[in-house]
Amino acid sequence: MKLTITEKIIKDHIVTGELKKGTEIGLRIDQTLTQDSTGTMAYLQFEAMGIDKVKTKKSVAYIDHNMLQAGPENADDHLYIQTVAKKHGIYFSRPGNGICHQVHLERFGVPGDTLLGSDSHTPTCGGIGMLAIGAGGLDVAVAMAGGEYFITMPYIVKVELRGKLNPGVAAKDIILEVLNRAGVKGGLNKVFEYSGDGIKYLSVPERATITNMGAELGATTSIFPSDDITYQFLKAQKREEDYNELIADEGAVYDEEIVIDLEKLEPMVACPHSPDNVVPVSTLNDIKVNQVAIGSCTNSSYMDLMKVAEILDGKTVAEDISLVISPGSKQVLNMLAENGALSKLIAAGARILECGCGPCIGMGQAPSTDGVSLRTFNRNFKGRSGTTSADVYLVSPEVAAVSAITGYITNPIDHITSFNIEVPKEFKINDNLIVAPIKDGSDIDIIRGPNIQPFPKSDALGEEVMGKVLIKVGDDITTDHIMPSNAKLLPYRSNIPYLADYCFVPCDPEFPKRAKENGGGIIIGGFNYGQGSSREHAALAPLYLGIRVVIAKSFARIHKQNLINNGILPLVFENERDFDCIDLLDELVVEKASHQIEGNKVTIKNRTKKEEYSLLLDITERQRDMLVAGGLLNLMKS
Repeated sequence: MKLTITEKIIKDHIVTGELKKGTEIGLRIDQTLTQDSTGTMAYLQFEAMGIDKVKTKKSVAYIDHNMLQAGPENADDHLYIQTVAKKHGIYFSRPGNGICHQVHLERFGVPGDTLLGSDSHTPTCGGIGMLAIGAGGLDVAVAMAGGEYFITMPYIVKVELRGKLNPGVAAKDIILEVLNRAGVKGGLNKVFEYSGDGIKYLSVPERATITNMGAELGATTSIFPSDDITYQFLKAQKREEDYNELIADEGAVYDEEIVIDLEKLEPMVACPHSPDNVVPVSTLNDIKVNQVAIGSCTNSSYMDLMKVAEILDGKTVAEDISLVISPGSKQVLNMLAENGALSKLIAAGARILECGCGPCIGMGQAPSTDGVSLRTFNRNFKGRSGTTSADVYLVSPEVAAVSAITGYITNPIDHITSFNIEVPKEFKINDNLIVAPIKDGSDIDIIRGPNIQPFPKSDALGEEVMGKVLIKVGDDITTDHIMPSNAKLLPYRSNIPYLADYCFVPCDPEFPKRAKENGGGIIIGGFNYGQGSSREHAALAPLYLGIRVVIAKSFARIHKQNLINNGILPLVFENERDFDCIDLLDELVVEKASHQIEGNKVTIKNRTKKEEYSLLLDITERQRDMLVAGGLLNLMKS
């Protein structure tokens, strides 16, 4: 049998199930990563399992999201993560060492291995041929405890890249073109596997830009071959012993194919307020810019920032522009400082932020009221920047740097003929901000600040599940809508009771109060409900408020699993027109719930309108057991 890269890795890691598309499979996980925004909850859940040491080959805890310390909350979380990591055999990447995905690519990723991360952009490491998947914190905790990770055996999309990019056109433009074609819902239960003669011209960081932003497709993951380009990158990182060649078999069969002629590709931009609202930069004229932000796990590599430095060399940022730059790792920042590129950035007027997620996660640098912000990031959901009225455009570093000089969204092709930059043959290696685990952590005391609260737990499924409709929302509701992420709320990621008071506030400020007054209830949503981040808090905060059922036209992959993990029923309208029949505060009830969910259809009664609706429950037997038990932890304990 001729196998794709994806199928080869799955075949080597499959524990339960078979290589049959659309069926559930369980995978052995080699590595895990967490970050401080989702990690606190993941480690609280891991502790609840009573496991002394992680069972993976390597697990790494990163501090990169909650870096502003306006109060003790973030620092307390960091101290908790550091001590729990030391006690349980987990590597700890200290604040300042860099963004989890950038550092993992540099220092830990291994071609052919599996990686599960409590961050939706974990597929970044697909750039070196890892099967890297984003998941909720509980799934990562289970993997650290030695349990398998369950996914639907994915359909595999071959993305054939032909030719070579022209000067001024970037890897970011490739993934924007894929998003333009497939959309934010086009990757559900799919892996995007890149091939073609064009990949030999793409460095590992460029490949990682593409796999990183592939998360916005809703895909399971994206992956490149592990080839000579991969070997040279690992060798430059002094990790050549981690190299494994990994390419698809000649004649491997794919479920879909996309062909992109790189020589015809031009600079692209994702317009507000979705990553798939993509147009060529050349079609945008006279759009004045207020802010430019360069960085994030998508575009903060050494090569990205070297190109920015070359564009800005000898220039000055336009007087109405605020330019901020976040290097992706300490390694990148060190190298820029030593070769003089950092001086060029500063001289041009750039403000250098610390090595972290920063503005991408809403941690500072919110644009002005009604401002236009150009960002090299991966998401531009409304309000995610911290300013609800701002318009955020997603672009390549080349577009961002040129536009910072002109003050307007500008096509870099008119300003760039070539770059005089080479991929380093040797990166600067200094892992002094990575704390290795110790052999015996039994004497380590875990330090818990007062902001760290127990996570909410669900009860076993009752015979009758009922409640009023507490909110009704439309299509493409993101986890940012459900559980907002900004500089004011991020410090409370380990305090669900506090966060719950802000649940759904961007959609309806009265939702938390309504949920408490009614003792919980039901959420109604449209297509692609729960897209975006892997944050489990978008399930935990509703659970705390008494939500046991979410009915939508369709669900995003990670959020659906997070709901099931926490004992919340994810039901889908069989007849989409029934969505229009349900109103706010209608009383709905699922009778004989434990019996009904044995099948793939559930009938729910609208007692207010004296109507019934047929709903689909697309789950596996394992997930059904979870829902009956009231969530994954309850099932494990039973």
